[in-house]
Amino acid sequence: MGTGLARAALHAHRPAFVGTAVAALFAATVVSASTMMLGTTSADRAGLSASARRQITENGVGDMAIVLLIGSIYMSIFVVVSTMGTAVAQQHRELALVRSIGAKPRQVRRAVAVQALAASVPAALAGFVLGGLGARWWHAGMVAHGLLPAEATFRFSWLALPVCVGVAVVTTTVAALLSALRFSLLRPARALSEAATGRRGLGVLRAPLGVLAVAGACFVSVLLAEQPADEASEGAFLVLILFCVGTGLLGPRIIGPAAWLVSAALGRFGPSARLAMLNVRSQPRRFSAAVVPLVLVVGFGLTKIGMHTTAQHHTGSAGSPGEVWLDYVGTGLYAGFAAIAAANTLAMISFERRRDVALLRVVGSRRGQVGAMAAWEALVVAGTALLLGGAIALGTLAPILSTAFGSALPYLPWPVPTGVAAGTLLLTLLATGVPVQAATRRRAISVISST
Repeated sequence: MGTGLARAALHAHRPAFVGTAVAALFAATVVSASTMMLGTTSADRAGLSASARRQITENGVGDMAIVLLIGSIYMSIFVVVSTMGTAVAQQHRELALVRSIGAKPRQVRRAVAVQALAASVPAALAGFVLGGLGARWWHAGMVAHGLLPAEATFRFSWLALPVCVGVAVVTTTVAALLSALRFSLLRPARALSEAATGRRGLGVLRAPLGVLAVAGACFVSVLLAEQPADEASEGAFLVLILFCVGTGLLGPRIIGPAAWLVSAALGRFGPSARLAMLNVRSQPRRFSAAVVPLVLVVGFGLTKIGMHTTAQHHTGSAGSPGEVWLDYVGTGLYAGFAAIAAANTLAMISFERRRDVALLRVVGSRRGQVGAMAAWEALVVAGTALLLGGAIALGTLAPILSTAFGSALPYLPWPVPTGVAAGTLLLTLLATGVPVQAATRRRAISVISST
């Protein structure tokens, strides 16, 4: 029964599992490239001259590779868990129904595990190959920017394969099992009720851990304000991670009030805007799954760029070209992770609501009105992410900048925040609008009868 249920879910929720496979593919690609670069940039590898070893050590390339690998694994786990958790949550109604007709909890868990393997195994293998190609480009860029000596040739490593499998396959499967564990143990009647109304609250551990992460970020930020500039800069990554983890854990508790502030300003722009405002406010748990990755994009991007632009403004130098290039490459990778997670989640939310869209069409709403509602929802989501991401970036940068330059405010040329805001809005508009427009092109009655 587990295999049949998995096959039916893969067919019925194809967009959700395509999104999970894309996230796993990107994660495996980046982890594969990072693992190969870790071996390539080692100063202890055989065949290197003393001057080459000295150059690698002085540039700290090995340490950079370790940081990028750890960051890649962290972001991979975050993205894969987020997308797979959303994919399983979309099946709660079907899982509750099969439980009501006699399916055992272990059969439900086996079904979601099979789904996870079907989505992640091909992605891990393809990501391993693509990671080798990406690592070659990465290596060429490091040589061109003087971070690596030319004699430190690229090394293809099969060690990256088990790392890819461990991150993509194991993480996806564990995420699927954890997402289904509690729901599979509910009584069928309770499961059907929760599938219809959604789960309330954050759970016993999630809220305290979220508060602890945010409090820890604030505490570390205060400590860094009293440290030398170099040590404060090194600790900034920890502050940023703690803020992002806290935001992810607290999710609806933070997203709800922030979305209320943003939507309150937009609700005066007509009925479509008011309907979008009510949708986001009434479903903070659902939309928080999309907002949190966007917060990561904005927070990481503004923090990393703000460090360099502020240093350039005050001292005339943002650092060595090689370090700046590598920092921006890492920031681009993290932003790519978070953007994929956000786009997947928004697209899955929109696909899941195709019945609601069809009902709006049945009661007389025009396609343009439905599209406008989706656009306003995207604007609320993007505005909420920009508000929270900007606050996280400011909280991360403040101790570093006040220690280094005597001012806690970063210097950001107007193209930077404008580009971040435009990119965030474009991502939300596409991820929300494309599935909604696809749903409105079908006959409303046929959509309702098939869902």
